Order: sequence, then C-alpha cells, then structure tokens
Amino acid sequence: MKILMVLTSHDQLGNTGHKTGFWLEEFAAPYYVFKDAGAELTLASPQGGQPPLDPKSDDPSAQTDATKRFKADPAAQQALASTVKLDSVSAADYDAVFYPGGHGPLWDLAEDKKSIELIETFYAAGKPVAAVCHAPGVLRHVKDANGEPLVKGKSVTGFTNTEEEAVQLTNVVPFLVEDMLKQNGGDYSKGADWAPYITQTGNLITGQNPASSEPAAEALLKLLKK
Repeated sequence: MKILMVLTSHDQLGNTGHKTGFWLEEFAAPYYVFKDAGAELTLASPQGGQPPLDPKSDDPSAQTDATKRFKADPAAQQALASTVKLDSVSAADYDAVFYPGGHGPLWDLAEDKKSIELIETFYAAGKPVAAVCHAPGVLRHVKDANGEPLVKGKSVTGFTNTEEEAVQLTNVVPFLVEDMLKQNGGDYSKGADWAPYITQTGNLITGQNPASSEPAAEALLKLLKK
C-alpha cells in the first residue's frame, strides 16, 4: 500500500508580510493513520526539501496527540525535511494521494500543472484522492475525463467561508475554497465550524478543517482496503 502525500512549497501569506505553509495537524494526523496501517509513504512538494510550516499551526493551542507524536519522532521529521520534487513522481507508482491543507496550497498547488495532472491521473485510474481543509483548493482546475470540473455533481467540502472569516483572511487568500467548489458545480456541504466533517463520492474524499484530517485519512484507508 503506497500513498503519496503532497505538501505546499508556498510560504507567503499574500502581501501581508506574514508566513504561511502547510498546517501541522493536517499532515501529522494522516501521516500516522497511514504509517500505523503499514503504508509506504512518499512525501512530495513542488520545490522538494522541507515544506514551509504555517507558524500558527505550531502554536501551543493548535497541538494535538498527532503533532506531539511528530515532535518526538526524528524519522518523521527527517521524512518531512526531504520531500521529493513533485515533478519527479508518477501516479502509476502509488495507490492513493492525500493533500494536507494550510493556506499555502491555495497559491501554489491549486495552480500547479503537475499537481493537476497527477490528480486527474489518479482519479481516472480509480485511485483514491483525498484533500483536507484548504487543500480541496487543489481541485480548482482539475477536470474529469469529459473535461468537466472534477468536483461537478460530487459531494465536497472544504474550509468554510465562516472559518476563513474567523481567521480574518477572507480578503487575503487568492480564492475562497467554499465559493470555488460551488462555482465548479460541486455539491458543497459543511458541518459546524471547526468540527470534524468529511464527504465522499466514490474515490474523492474531502475534509472541512484540521479536525477532519484524521477522519479523511481513515476514509482513504478504508477505500484502499476494499
């Protein structure tokens, strides 16, 4: 069971002068769900090497069992520090792909031609594709075999407009995940802000927020075990 995890390489929060990147919990929780199930993991990012960590996800208030486990796991830290370049990976080598969020992917992965092509290839091959929080933004330009938006007519979720308002970044992000999914014809739904909520249509799994990362990873595992 080989799973590809794709992380952002983007570290600038628009023109605010603040840093962004990937959200630690959304990487750590799925990482251990997969690891503990015996999966072989490859971590990739557009630029390779250490992906930028959203500093806010390192706040004491944002820590979870998974992030604490990661902080005490030199092997996991080493794996994260040495992601392979995204353009060096082939969908044929993996059984599924998982995208952790954080605001970074809205700038780079959402527009990355290699990422778009990878998702299209995974999906066309009947392999699970999962994305949580802001990472459903990576589906922005992804098309299905008929050239329609991949999310069209499918149950999807992602970081809500009200969650984005709560972190006061509505006017900073390049697009709102909820709005984009709806504009692309997705059947968007959501749970309570900050509560775990995932949707699944066939091999497409999306999670709403950081709390949804572990359930999304578990849903992907379930598909792989079928």
